[in-house]
Amino acid sequence: MDALKRSTPHWLFLAVVVVPFLLAVLYFGFLASPVYISESKFVVRSPEKPQATGLGIVLQTAGFTSGQNEIYAAQSYAVSRDALRAVNQNNRFARAYGSEDIFILDRFNPLGINGSFEDLYEYFRTKVLLLNDATTSISTLTVRAYNPQEAQRINQRLLAMSEATVNRLNTRGREDRIRNAQEEVVKAQAQAQASAVALAAYRNLSGVVDPEKQAEVQLQMISKLQDSLIVARTELAQLQQYAPSNPRIPVMRTQIASIERDIAREMGRITGNRGSLAQTAVRYQRLVLENELANKQLTASLGSLEQARNEARRQEAYVERIVQPSLPDAPMEPRRLRGILATLALSLVAYGILKMLLAGVKEHAQ
Repeated sequence: MDALKRSTPHWLFLAVVVVPFLLAVLYFGFLASPVYISESKFVVRSPEKPQATGLGIVLQTAGFTSGQNEIYAAQSYAVSRDALRAVNQNNRFARAYGSEDIFILDRFNPLGINGSFEDLYEYFRTKVLLLNDATTSISTLTVRAYNPQEAQRINQRLLAMSEATVNRLNTRGREDRIRNAQEEVVKAQAQAQASAVALAAYRNLSGVVDPEKQAEVQLQMISKLQDSLIVARTELAQLQQYAPSNPRIPVMRTQIASIERDIAREMGRITGNRGSLAQTAVRYQRLVLENELANKQLTASLGSLEQARNEARRQEAYVERIVQPSLPDAPMEPRRLRGILATLALSLVAYGILKMLLAGVKEHAQ
C-alpha cells in the first residue's frame, strides 16, 4: 500500500503532463491541418454620421464618415444563415470544409454522417469573423479555410453580399421616405381640391362671390341713399316752414318714404335675414379658411417631398473597401509551437493542483 502511495505522483505526472504533452506534439506537430486566413477591411460611408476622433477625423476629411446602423447590418448579415446559404450554393462550403485532406478533428462532419444545416452554421461561425473598430469605424472581415483560394473566395463573396445588404437598406429607406412624402402630397392635394370645390359650390348656391366685397358695395349704396334721404328731409322741412301749401310737399314725403324703404331693404340684405351677407360671410369665411389651410398644407407637403428626395440622395451610405480580400500564400494557423507550449504549461498547472489536493487528502486520512 505504501509503495502504491509513493508511485501515485509518478502516474499522475504521466497522465496529466506527459500524455497531454505527447498528444499536443502529435496534433500540432504532425496532424493539425494548416489554416489559411483571408482578410479584408472596409468602412461604411455616410454624410450624416461623421467621426470625431482618431483615424475617423482623417477619414472624415477625406470624405469618409460612419454609418453605424449600416455597419451593424453588414456585420449581422456576414455571419447569418442567409450568408451561409449563399456561400454554400451547390454544397460548396460543406464539401470544401469536409474534405478528407483535412484532419478529422478539424473538418466538418468528420464521421461522414449527413450533418444538418444548423451543424454547418455552427461550424461556419467558427471560420468567419467580422469585427468593427468603434474608434475608426473600420470593419475587418476574416475567413479561415484549409485552402487559400477557398478562403479568398468566401471572403469576396461575403464582402460583396455585405455591400449588397447596405445598398438594399439604403434603397428601402430612400423609397420609404419618398413614398411617405408622396402619400402626404396626395392627401394634401385631395384636401385642397375638396376645399376648392366646396367653396365654388357655396358661391354658386348663395350667388355670392365675396360677401365682404359685396357688403362694401351695399354699404356704399346705403350711404348714398342716406345722403339722399338727408337732402330730401331738409328740403321737406324748408317747404313746410316757408311754403306749407306747396304742392311738392306730398311728393317729397312720398320720395322720403321710398328712400327709407330702399335703405331698409339694403340693410336687410346685409344683416337682416338668413340669406343676408352677414350670415353668408360666416359660412364663406370658414370655407375660405379651410381652403387656405389646405393650400398651405399642400405647399408644405410638396416642400417635404422635395426635402425627402434631397435627403435620400444626401444620406445614401455605401461600402468603401479599404483592403481587398487577401490571397494567403502561407498558413497562419495553427501556431504549432505556441500550442505545444500552452498545453505543457496548462498540464503542469493541473498537475500541481492535483498533487496538492492528493497531499491534502493523504494528510487528512492520516
